[in-house]
Amino acid sequence: MDRMAVVKVGAAASASVCVLVGGLALTQYVVAKKKRAGKKTKIIEMMPQFEKPTVHMRDPERVEQIICGLIKGGASKLQIITDFDMTISKFAINGKRCPTCHNIIDNCKLVTEECRQKLLQLKHKYYPIEIDPHLTMEEKFPFMVEWYFKSHSLLVEQRLEKDKLPEVVRESDVALREGYEQFFDCLHQHNVPVFIFSAGLGDVLEEIMRQSAVYHPNIKVVSNFMDFDDNGVLKGFKGELIHVYNKHDGALRNTEYFKQLRDNSNIILLGDSMGDLSMADGVPNVENLLKIGFLNDKVEERLDKYLDSYDIVLVKDETLEVPNAILQKVL
Repeated sequence: MDRMAVVKVGAAASASVCVLVGGLALTQYVVAKKKRAGKKTKIIEMMPQFEKPTVHMRDPERVEQIICGLIKGGASKLQIITDFDMTISKFAINGKRCPTCHNIIDNCKLVTEECRQKLLQLKHKYYPIEIDPHLTMEEKFPFMVEWYFKSHSLLVEQRLEKDKLPEVVRESDVALREGYEQFFDCLHQHNVPVFIFSAGLGDVLEEIMRQSAVYHPNIKVVSNFMDFDDNGVLKGFKGELIHVYNKHDGALRNTEYFKQLRDNSNIILLGDSMGDLSMADGVPNVENLLKIGFLNDKVEERLDKYLDSYDIVLVKDETLEVPNAILQKVL
């Protein structure tokens, strides 16, 4: 073979090697890029809040699809359905637990020390059952009824006075999640209905909202409301008991409310328990439902179950940054 032929063969071989190496390099680059992107899609990538280590998703592509549907529908098709305790309110500040609506009353000066100790004993007995990942909701149900019935009976014995509630709330350590003003003010500005569905104490919840200056006319609260006598003294509780694991029944009882919002077929649901997932069961015609779950406690034991049930899981995140970021895109 002459020299020119050798050069041509060598060049061809070299080109083949370059193509092969280049192809491998390109493939590796694409794979690496996908890994870096974590299969996230454009809208999620545009929201830096989703890069926080507290944000977990089982299926980012599904989240992308739902958010696209919410954006397409805009404000006129949106409604919010949310829990309150440990969802709108904070779970902890600097490692110290924040009070729920029940805790605010349990720990206030209107309650005797004896009663306070009895309420604490009930919490120590029933709270571990509430968050036990090895028990089904059906198994937990009767224990929650026992807990609420016993707690409410103790409070009735204390003859609490209605006009003392504002002071009790002011003196408490309750705190709403960072960004709550933006959250509620934005929804009010765009006239988006907000359904707060709480197993807490409705009178206390409403007072917290009033004192936080976010109890706007677009908000409806369904909760356990106190029943006061003509002298403003607690004599019992109104209506059906709402606890963590019977929100399905409560949602169905509010079907008329949801029927009035038939055109608001896009929903952002926020909760912190598995029981909160049923809060939208009364909505008749859901188009897009985005479920955001706050996982505050027993994270390692419960994360997988939350990821199976909620579209977005916020782990030990005391803010509303992610919901607010989504609302900015939708409204």
